[in-house]
Amino acid sequence: MFQVLSRSWALLLGMMLLMVGNGLQGTLLGVRGGIEGFSTFDMSIVMSAYFAGFLGGSRLAPEMIRRVGHVRVFAALASFISAILILYPAFAHPVAWALGRVVIGFCFSGVYVTAESWLNNSADNTNRGKTLSVYMIVQMFGIVCAQVLLVMGDAGGYALFIVASVLVSISFAPILLSISPTPAFETTKPMPLKTLIKTSPLGCFGMFLLGGVFSAQFGMSAVYGMAAGLTIVQISMFVSSIYVGALLMQYPIGWFSDYIDRRVVILIVAAVGGAMSLVGFLFDHYFGALLVAAFVIGGTSNPLYSLLIAYTSDYLEADDMAAASGGLIFINGMGAIMGPLVTGWMMDVFGTQAFFMVIAVLMLTLTGYAGYRMTQRSRDGIEDGAYAAVMPSASPVAVEVASEYYIETSLEDETYET
Repeated sequence: MFQVLSRSWALLLGMMLLMVGNGLQGTLLGVRGGIEGFSTFDMSIVMSAYFAGFLGGSRLAPEMIRRVGHVRVFAALASFISAILILYPAFAHPVAWALGRVVIGFCFSGVYVTAESWLNNSADNTNRGKTLSVYMIVQMFGIVCAQVLLVMGDAGGYALFIVASVLVSISFAPILLSISPTPAFETTKPMPLKTLIKTSPLGCFGMFLLGGVFSAQFGMSAVYGMAAGLTIVQISMFVSSIYVGALLMQYPIGWFSDYIDRRVVILIVAAVGGAMSLVGFLFDHYFGALLVAAFVIGGTSNPLYSLLIAYTSDYLEADDMAAASGGLIFINGMGAIMGPLVTGWMMDVFGTQAFFMVIAVLMLTLTGYAGYRMTQRSRDGIEDGAYAAVMPSASPVAVEVASEYYIETSLEDETYET
């Protein structure tokens, strides 16, 4: 780990500051929307817009980088992010916020592609897995720190939006001033979705469902907190619990999945997440129960994302793994766009506790489908590759890095066995 930090500290510091800014603006908008009197469904559209922009950015940013280079794309996107963060409180209207979220989602996607390209270039075969792990820890730490900042200012004023803008602006300095050379950027031709779905129905369907789960967590948790009457401090603790759970449970679950059938792990983890979502639904009037539910939901949904990538990779040839990552990101993005819209509509119709009901339905549906797929395909002759932790907010580059790590460890194991 120290070797990774010594080689990539500037990139990792920049990404941590970036995640603090992004995490703060996501939660802050959910709180400010309640203060402004926006309806739950209005806020669901605003939150969904981010994932629409993010999905578009993940498709177009690689081409932008290939045409004009990392530094120019980085600088341009940074300018847009900082400007929009300041404009949010000046134009407090759902339509303006939704348009701003589309642009910010697009820009953050491009920034992630650029930064993760640099990070991948600084890694080698000996530390790629550790680099992924440190990168994910830094991302989680940044989001949790953002929730602490939320309670230190007035969500009804301008200061917190300015803080988010400044953090994002500062985050680019260590990255752009890093002595690491600008990496060559090559785009991989994506695998046709039909082929990918046929190769791993569980991986693809699970990624779609998890898109809805993650976008509900990242986009609607603060909206839920405001609608449920939680204080700012309680909302901060609630959102933090999701990411603390994700950080602490990622590696135990990943270690477990390297030793038994991944479908069993997927089934168990999804079932636990669904059950705890029902606990949040039934006991939402107890704040302690909300924290426990949030911790377990975060601690199951984030590892499931990495599990499904690893499971899908088990059925792919080495040369196809990087190509499949784009398809998985696209499928997950489609689910992420739908997640806040469905959650917001359900909360308007059935009450705030429907936030947990939507997550429970998605998780339990994944549980049932995993059980069904176990009856349709044998794992005989399938060797499980190494598990690599990846955040659901990662760009296609990070998913490709995880695939490269899988390829390298699989080839090393084959060489060792031979």
